Amino acid sequence: MSTTIGVEAIGLAVIGAGYWGPNLVRTAQATPALRLEWLCDLNEERARGVLGPYTTVRATASYQDVLDDPAVKAVAIATPAATHFDLVRAALEAGKHVLVEKPLTPTVHESAKLVELAERAGLVLMCDHTYCYTPAVRKIRELIHGGEIGDIQFVDSVRINLGLVQPDVDVLWDLAPHDLSILDHVLPGGVTVEAVAAHGADPIDAGRLCMAHLSVWLSTGVMAHVHVNWLSPTKIRTTVIGGSRRTIVWDDLNPVQRIAVYDRGVDLAPAGSLDPAERHQALISYRVGDVLVPALPEREALREVMAEFAAAIAEGRPARTDGRAGLRVVAQLAAASRSAASGGRPVRLTERTKENA
Repeated sequence: MSTTIGVEAIGLAVIGAGYWGPNLVRTAQATPALRLEWLCDLNEERARGVLGPYTTVRATASYQDVLDDPAVKAVAIATPAATHFDLVRAALEAGKHVLVEKPLTPTVHESAKLVELAERAGLVLMCDHTYCYTPAVRKIRELIHGGEIGDIQFVDSVRINLGLVQPDVDVLWDLAPHDLSILDHVLPGGVTVEAVAAHGADPIDAGRLCMAHLSVWLSTGVMAHVHVNWLSPTKIRTTVIGGSRRTIVWDDLNPVQRIAVYDRGVDLAPAGSLDPAERHQALISYRVGDVLVPALPEREALREVMAEFAAAIAEGRPARTDGRAGLRVVAQLAAASRSAASGGRPVRLTERTKENA
């Protein structure tokens, strides 16, 4: 099978047939640049059930079968976060490119080690930060990088729902990776996260945080805010990004108007245009203008993830959400956990993990 004449499809194995693995199987099979060879799961019968009776894709419970197959050039890993380090490392050491679900690993040290290993081997290490590949987030990035909203003044994000209390991670590590990866993806070049603070609570005695509020300080002095919650009876996924010129409102649950760009905001009297007494009185004026609702294409984000993974391998370049992006998100999550454990004390990031390279 080939994508175009003379271009061979990339052999792929999916690791994990649980919640997310079947989605990777489906989208891999719909991606011409990929050729699905294996589905690997500790429960081989579950893997066979995902594949169905009419398939040439092989099922196995042995990860070594996958690593030993020269037809497999890449693996996509959808297993619990605690297993990521060992699985990704083994794949990289076997010369395979890797797509891995969020978070990259549970610790900064492990994530940094995998990034270094992939770069040293010249292999693609990509994080499946799926939201970064949605038409909405792509448009937000375009608007910010194109200067349409001016300088970012604030970010306010809410991701709450009556969700499943996870057995292995708290709400920070379950939900906040989405918002932190989106923020990392859309920020202008050179803008980095400097520090993180978090407050959380466990009102149902689940043994882990079930709701949390994060404050994220950017290198520009701007503060971003993220609210995550497993316990809300209503589902809300909204992000507001306020700029000096315009404000973006993203409502992910509104299929009619996912993004609205408001020409509304607060204008400040220019310094020096008035004497201090007059400027204090006339400091703020409110601007009310038009609302623009951009047309967004209908494309499945996970198919875009698979296409980007294949393209990065074929072109020998980093993926848009590469290992370094995954490392930055893990560093922020780790800082948030330390902050929450200390009662909300801000935790600064190191130069190594906050760099936007």
